[in-house]
Amino acid sequence: MDEKTTVEATVARDEPHGLALPIVALALGAVAMGASPVFVRLADVGPFASAFWRMALALPFLWIWLRWEQKRAPQPNNLTSLKREAGTIALLGFLFAGDLFFWHLSILNTTIANATLLATMTPIIVTLGAWLILKELITPRIFTGVLLGAAGSLLLVGASARFNPDNVLGDVYGLITAFFFGSYFLGVASARRRMSAATVMFYPAVVATGLLLLAALLLDDHLLPRSWEGLATLVALAVVSQVGGQGLMAYALGYLPAIFSSLVIFFEAVAAAIMAWIILAEHVTLWQFAGGTLILAGIYAARPARTASRRES
Repeated sequence: MDEKTTVEATVARDEPHGLALPIVALALGAVAMGASPVFVRLADVGPFASAFWRMALALPFLWIWLRWEQKRAPQPNNLTSLKREAGTIALLGFLFAGDLFFWHLSILNTTIANATLLATMTPIIVTLGAWLILKELITPRIFTGVLLGAAGSLLLVGASARFNPDNVLGDVYGLITAFFFGSYFLGVASARRRMSAATVMFYPAVVATGLLLLAALLLDDHLLPRSWEGLATLVALAVVSQVGGQGLMAYALGYLPAIFSSLVIFFEAVAAAIMAWIILAEHVTLWQFAGGTLILAGIYAARPARTASRRES
């Protein structure tokens, strides 16, 4: 393999439908993940309990996905493969548990705008990590896409973001969230070169569930939802944001370059603004419209080439 893999040509497997399906899956995953702050705010349990339930309630769905995948394409020596990847699985579980731990803290200790803005800095971390670790080249198109996405995110969410001394701790949690999720994102991109999407989703989720249960028992006042509405909110958080959002992302990372995939995270801010406009009747300003346009332009600029081949040494 060449020392550096050109980003536009980095695709882990031959996708029979070309790149269109993974890109659509990635965009839908970003929308689903963008809904998580609303669910966390509406949940009637503490931040760590909601993170635990997000993972615990997702496990049955992820297990069904894994079993379906195994029946569709049985893997020889599956147990041996899992033992070989035990370290990767444990690391991914730890990183995602850390991501949810600090993400939920950030949502509850600063404004959603601030938390979202800081979390959307993840692509910058992923870009550097993909260059250093996954050996993806930062081409002019990718660099342009990152700059446009970051500028668009600042315009879209930054208009609502405000510095408040009382929210400093929540803002710090948001930055830590970006680091954890960026590291998790890179880990999934690397693992998808060797493991299926269902495998990458299910086994690390078991690890993350255990860690978050421990955090909830130690740090939250109550673990169980207090109403049927609270339970429904937690189920929605698990199904929409975890199974749907993270699952679609894991699927797409098997076919798309990590850097380009991370740029679609900027689309979360666009989705959040659209949902707020439709559901909450929040006015979309001209600056926000311009920010959303820049984000979409950045994603388009950084799109992978149609050809999906790797250069071999």
